[in-house]
Amino acid sequence: MDLQEQLKKLFPDHTPSEESEATAEIAHELYIQKEPMICKYEKRNGKPTTIISGYEGEAEDFKILAKEIKTKFAVGGSIKEGEILLQGDYREKIMQFLKDKGFKTKRVGG
Repeated sequence: MDLQEQLKKLFPDHTPSEESEATAEIAHELYIQKEPMICKYEKRNGKPTTIISGYEGEAEDFKILAKEIKTKFAVGGSIKEGEILLQGDYREKIMQFLKDKGFKTKRVGG
């Protein structure tokens, strides 16, 4: 017995709507810029930090990109003053991820 059959037994009057599935499939297109994004490494308060800056698109797109990176690499971080601050040294992985998405990247420092 699969999950759908179990749900039908628990909620016989419920009819699943197809609208929620259609809206979930629509992906947001990020602005791909010509200038490279800067990916650098610093130590702040003695802890390694990866900083991504130089995004020229909308602030909302930058937040979406930051969330994608944080969930993909399971890392904590924040957005401050047009920069994505990530805990740890993830430069190589992040640069490869951004290149796969179509962004140009530039490694700065170390």
